[in-house]
Amino acid sequence: MDPRVRARTSRLLVQLAPKQAAATIAYQEMSKAQKKASFEAYYRQFADELVAELSEFEMPDEAVRYIKRMIDYTLPGGKMNRGLSVITTYSHLVGNRPLTEDELCKASVLGWCVEWLQAYFLVADDVMDRSVTRRDQPCWYLNEDVGLIAVNDSFILESGVYRLLKKHFEGDAKYATYLELFHEVSYQTQLGQLLDLRTSPEGSGPTLDNFSLHKHHLVVKYKTAFYSFYLPVALGMTMAGITDSKLYDTARDILVDMGVYFQVQDDFLDWWQDPEVLGKVGTDIQDNKCSWPVVTVLDKCSAADRAVLEKHYARDDPASVEIVKNLYRKYDVEGVYNAYQDKMIAQLTARIAQVTDLPPAIFTDFLDKIAYRQK
Repeated sequence: MDPRVRARTSRLLVQLAPKQAAATIAYQEMSKAQKKASFEAYYRQFADELVAELSEFEMPDEAVRYIKRMIDYTLPGGKMNRGLSVITTYSHLVGNRPLTEDELCKASVLGWCVEWLQAYFLVADDVMDRSVTRRDQPCWYLNEDVGLIAVNDSFILESGVYRLLKKHFEGDAKYATYLELFHEVSYQTQLGQLLDLRTSPEGSGPTLDNFSLHKHHLVVKYKTAFYSFYLPVALGMTMAGITDSKLYDTARDILVDMGVYFQVQDDFLDWWQDPEVLGKVGTDIQDNKCSWPVVTVLDKCSAADRAVLEKHYARDDPASVEIVKNLYRKYDVEGVYNAYQDKMIAQLTARIAQVTDLPPAIFTDFLDKIAYRQK
């Protein structure tokens, strides 16, 4: 373990738990704020490692400053739930015993690799979607000296995942498995992004013939569920030494379905929730998204109402948006959603209860965070 990381971790944990040494505090006994502070403490270390090695590639000072600024702009500021879930999963799998400094560092590396992967996806996605804001600041590509350079920046962020893995795990028996997990999940997410973009091609206007419940399920399964829900848990399982493929299958099946449920929530709240509560103004209707409310209506609406949707969906016009929302109300999308949500929570709870070879908490931690959420 890098001496600087050891020293920093020791100081942090002493601050978080003044009466306990680093090796005597169980991770699960730390407060949410303490866990987040512990995780955040590693960010600067890992970012600095990536910046420091740029000299090995003969990068001039201007390029080094640019990359450091890009990393610091695109990585911090999120909720970090994905990264933190790696550590939480590992802690559950080792019986919630106190973690050593080395364990906490390694789990944090893996967690930050997930966050680096997320940053890569978001920077690229913002360019493709021409988004305006991300985490309460202008999207990276909108910075005056960035523009489409952001496409290459997203590649650098992705490479950061593999540079960190190499630095901290090369020679570790699990190194190849970590690499395979990130490569596999990256590919699945890229395929999901393609489905999303091709379902609603830019400039095509309403494309309702491409919309269906099945297509929506595929998009959210591949674009969101694998990297947001399955990857953090699979990494924690791998670090804990689990090799039984059936256990990974069990975890994947539950977590991917949980991820699909999470995205259905997002789609519903984009239409239904008060922007003051949601923290943003929903724009799925204007943006021609293959979202859950519209495919739900398409699955049951009359030909006449479909024609209304064809005319008014994907129009950035308040009157058209309200007409679409009235159709959502006519076909009781809220009632359908409430029934779907009750069913999904009941099914997931029952499936988790049937798992005997993995701690239920690695699943219930996720479910407790998202069940019946309002934003």
